[in-house]
Amino acid sequence: MGKVTIKDVAREAGVSISTVSNALNNVDVLTPETKKHVLEVAERLNYVPNLNGKLLKSGKTKLLGFFTTSVAGPYFYTLVESMSRECDRLGYGLSVLVTKDKQVIMNNILGGRVDGVIIFEELKINDHDIAVMAKNKIKAVFLDRVVQNETMGSIIFNSFEGGYEATKYLINLGHRKIAYISGVDTMFDSVERREGYVAALREANFPIDQDYFLQGYFEEEGSYNAVKSFLHMHPDKVPDAFLAGNDLSAIGCIRALKSQGYEVPRDISVVGFDDIDIAPYFSPPLTTVRNQIARQGILVVNHLIRMIQKKEQGTVERLDVELVVRGSSQVKSGRHDPV
Repeated sequence: MGKVTIKDVAREAGVSISTVSNALNNVDVLTPETKKHVLEVAERLNYVPNLNGKLLKSGKTKLLGFFTTSVAGPYFYTLVESMSRECDRLGYGLSVLVTKDKQVIMNNILGGRVDGVIIFEELKINDHDIAVMAKNKIKAVFLDRVVQNETMGSIIFNSFEGGYEATKYLINLGHRKIAYISGVDTMFDSVERREGYVAALREANFPIDQDYFLQGYFEEEGSYNAVKSFLHMHPDKVPDAFLAGNDLSAIGCIRALKSQGYEVPRDISVVGFDDIDIAPYFSPPLTTVRNQIARQGILVVNHLIRMIQKKEQGTVERLDVELVVRGSSQVKSGRHDPV
C-alpha cells in the first residue's frame, strides 16, 4: 500500500477534503463529532500531513534552526534543553543541525526550511554571508558574535567582564603569576575572556608572559595535557593561579596539578567559567564565573520569534556574569612544591 493521502482519509471518513483539512488544522468550523470522527480515521490510517504543502500555503514552518559545529559538553546540553523548552512553550519546534560544512549551513538558512536561525559563531560565517542573509531578510540570532541589523541580533555573555573580574579577584588574593587556559582562538567568548584577563594584568602593572597562555580548547583532556606539559617544560615558572576558559578546562587543570603533586587551592588556585552542574560537587568545589546559560537559551528564542513576528528588530544583549567563590581558590600562601 502506498502513502496515505488526504483524499484517502476523506474517502474513508465519508467527508470532503476541505473537511479533513479543517479537522487536521483545528479550524473551528466543524462540529466536535465530525472533527473527532475525521481525526480517528486519520489516526487509524496512519496519515501524515504533507508539511511541504502547508509551508507553500502559509510560508511558515513553525520551526527554528540551531546551527552549530558541536553539541558536546555541559554548556550545549543546558542551552539546547532551554531553547527546546521555550520553543515548545511558544508553539515552535527546534531543529538542530551539527556540521562543520558552512555551505550546508548556508543552504539550510537560505532554503526556507526554518522560520529563523540561531547560530554559533565557530561556523566561520563571514561578513559576506551575513550580507547575503540580510539581503534575503533572514531572521537570525547569534550566540557567540556581535551582529545587529534589522533582522539579526545577538544574545551573548559579558565574557570580557568575566575574564577581568576573575583575574582581578586572583590578584586581590595575592597571586602574581596567573596563567590563562584559552579555549579556541577563533571563538568570541575565548577571545573576550582572554582580553579581560590581559586588561586586569595591565591595570595591575603585571607583565604579560606569553608562556602563561595555554591552549585547552575548552576540553577537560586538552587542558589536562596542556597544564601537565607546561609543568614539565617550565618547572621554574609554576603559576600561583590558573584562570581556565571554562569549567571543563578548570577540572582538567586541577587533575593535572594533582597528578604532579600540587594541592588545590593550598599550592595553586584555579578559577573556571560557566558554573556547570558539577562545579559545586567537584573536589575541590570550583570557584567559577557563572554564565546564565539557560537564560541565554530562553532569550534567544524569544528575540528570534519576535523578529519573525515583526514585533522588534535585531538587538544585542550582553548577559551579566557573576563570580562564584568556592573551594578551588584561596589567599596566596607559601606553596608546598612537590619534592
